[in-house]
Amino acid sequence: MPPKDNKDASAKPNPLIATLKIAVAVVGIFGSFGYFAILQEDLFKKPYGMDEKGKGGEKFKSTFFMMVAERGVNSLVALVFLIIGGGSGCKIPIKEIALSGGTQMFAMAASNEALKFVSYPTQVLGKSCKMVPVFLMDMLIGGKKYEWSMYFQVAVVTAGVVVFNFGAPVKPGKGGGSDSTYGLSLIAFSLFLDGLTGGLQSKVKQTTKDMNKEKGSAAKLSMFESMLYTNLSGAVIALLLAAATGQIADGIAFCQKGGQPFIQALMAYSVCSALGQCFIYFTITEFGALLVSTVTTTRKIFSTVYSVFRNPDNSLNEMQWTGCGLVFFGILFEMGIGMISGKQKAH
Repeated sequence: MPPKDNKDASAKPNPLIATLKIAVAVVGIFGSFGYFAILQEDLFKKPYGMDEKGKGGEKFKSTFFMMVAERGVNSLVALVFLIIGGGSGCKIPIKEIALSGGTQMFAMAASNEALKFVSYPTQVLGKSCKMVPVFLMDMLIGGKKYEWSMYFQVAVVTAGVVVFNFGAPVKPGKGGGSDSTYGLSLIAFSLFLDGLTGGLQSKVKQTTKDMNKEKGSAAKLSMFESMLYTNLSGAVIALLLAAATGQIADGIAFCQKGGQPFIQALMAYSVCSALGQCFIYFTITEFGALLVSTVTTTRKIFSTVYSVFRNPDNSLNEMQWTGCGLVFFGILFEMGIGMISGKQKAH
């Protein structure tokens, strides 16, 4: 048997190429999901189907119908790239991936539904707390142990989100635009499902290794295999839920009423999601989940700040800016610890 481990150990990555890959990942995630965030807000907040006088428009409410389109486009993009580049050749744990795809789909659906009842900055900063349930599920399901620095980082970011939410002013008469208890509950449920998804994805990796023991350390799915089956299972579940809630008919009717502007917005939203997932899976494959967590969390904060400057109704007060500061500090703390750990391992 050829000494694979020795070969891998002696192979030193080119720092210039590694830096270029990181730059591509960061720019790709920031760009695609930055525009994705704008389209997400417009998709649910903007009225469509208005007459020539600018009246009679309605806001889109069929969350599951949107999920069918978004997950379907994601699956199609992954399939195209999988056909072009080929797969891993590994046996795929379909059941485990389907389960993780389902929880991921419900997490996104709850987050999108929450946008109807909370302000966009609250939704985004709430989802920035995603590391908390992932942190807990990694210990409960994955059996992982963390250093004190990780506990500190999670506590600081969580505190920032709490300060932000408590600092949000009450806006009477805003209806779905205010931060309602129901909307905040949806965010909490979405966060729980995010953590559960993370634990299940770790289980998928282990199951893949168990099913392909003959491949050794090479037993892992390609980025587009994971993307395809995760989104395909989510699309199937979304389709069933859309049918059960009557959102298929409602969604089609809204497409007819909203016309080309709404259909273009929905497709642009879905394409941006697919493009962003390509960069996410690329980053995981090349560098691991830590860099993905850092980049995506940073992106969410920048999206929040941009949303404030883009829409005056989303202005933040001093207490909310203090919460943002704590979140930024937590992110920088995570990045600093990662850099120090990387230098120590290099020596």
